[in-house]
Amino acid sequence: MQGQTTLENNVKSLNCMHFINGQYIASKNGKTFDNINPATQEILGWVSEGGREEIDLAVGAARRALDGPWKKMSSHDRISVIRRIGDLILERKDELAKLESLDTGKPYWLSSTVDIPRSAYNFHFFADYLRALGTEAYQTDDTAINYSIRRPVGVVGLINPWNLPLLLLTWKLAPCLAAGNTVVMKPAELTPITATLLGEICRDAGVPDGVVNIVHGFGPDSAGAALTEHPDVDAISFTGETATGKVIMAAAAKSLKKLSYELGGKNPNIIFADSNLDEVIETTLKSSFINQGEVCLCGSRIYVERPVYEEFLQKFVARTKELVVGDPFDPKTKVGALIGAEHYQRVLSYIQLAQEEGGQILTGGRRPEGMDKGYYLEPTVIVGLNRNCRVVREEIFGPVVTVMPFDSEEEVIAQANDTHYGLSASIWTNDLRRAHRVAGQIEAGIIWVNTWFLRDLRTPFGGMKQSGIGREGGMHSFDFYTELTNICIKL
Repeated sequence: MQGQTTLENNVKSLNCMHFINGQYIASKNGKTFDNINPATQEILGWVSEGGREEIDLAVGAARRALDGPWKKMSSHDRISVIRRIGDLILERKDELAKLESLDTGKPYWLSSTVDIPRSAYNFHFFADYLRALGTEAYQTDDTAINYSIRRPVGVVGLINPWNLPLLLLTWKLAPCLAAGNTVVMKPAELTPITATLLGEICRDAGVPDGVVNIVHGFGPDSAGAALTEHPDVDAISFTGETATGKVIMAAAAKSLKKLSYELGGKNPNIIFADSNLDEVIETTLKSSFINQGEVCLCGSRIYVERPVYEEFLQKFVARTKELVVGDPFDPKTKVGALIGAEHYQRVLSYIQLAQEEGGQILTGGRRPEGMDKGYYLEPTVIVGLNRNCRVVREEIFGPVVTVMPFDSEEEVIAQANDTHYGLSASIWTNDLRRAHRVAGQIEAGIIWVNTWFLRDLRTPFGGMKQSGIGREGGMHSFDFYTELTNICIKL
């Protein structure tokens, strides 16, 4: 980033400016806000606070670039540029992983083995997918031929969350660029660093000026609102909480923008007695507490068939107590820091609420001993709540799970579906018929059987109900980031 020292020289100088039309610039009014390291509560640097003026500049640059060299570039050359972005991310993997952990509080081993490699793979995957992309053609007897052509949807606004900053940003940016669009990105204000560096990486990869723009800021009365309301933005792709999605939808309705949403989840993890309990527990530890539970796909509602309920609890609680909470750069750490003070207090409030609702905390629920700085919380397992309790129904987005017994398929399906969310679910059973039968009745966009978070990027990704609108992945991403025109030729 222009005018900034390297990570090795001084981590406190990680200041983030906007990236507009190929250049790093400060806000016109000079406004900034602090970026806090959640693991130490120290200031990493300042971030330029953008608003309507910066969004206007970025959208204008993106609109001009839409008909510039990017449009004239052949698909072969565009594929080469997109692949090069992925290559450069891998070349800077260690640097990006350190920055991601500084910004988010997540363990460095997680950033370096999941977040950054997957970010690079997003570009490699969609570059390859573009090479194989076809279209539709239909012959109507001997009277006509119909065929479809795809064109970019235009200027796209990408609004991303703080839990997987670079991974989820590239998950949107890669297919958006592959489809020929130009973009204005609004990263989460809590995690701006790797997004800022992505502008430099795109420029170094050969992306023309104005194609990729980044504006930092907040949501209401700031960059986020200005982006969603802008009349020259043709589409918005948003990942984040459901309440924010509703606000964006209302703003986007004024100009009928295309929308793609991946929102919140309160995902069920259904464990039948015939499953391999040791395998279940190993994966459930991940699906409950990886990334401090700050993953929209985490299985925060755990349902266990009664014959193995007590055994599961005993083993699961024992293994949960073994998880090391601490410094993101300590190789022993399994659970890092929550993202910030406000979110930390919110998660703690749900733990207090669980006790008020009659729940019992079997482990966790408090700050680890001896850790005075940083937003650390012990992984928390709660029992004794019923399906109507708020802790069971509302998304907490932290290392907190509830465990409840069940007696029949019908009972657990009803409980799993008793939510206004519908993002994902996991089902554990060695009964093949039961696996298909239950999976076909769970109201969720993504269902895993005997696994969790096993992804093939060709498959549809997204939720139903209040967990999202539309799907991403493979052809589904191109369906959103392109417009189809049918051409009919009379013979």
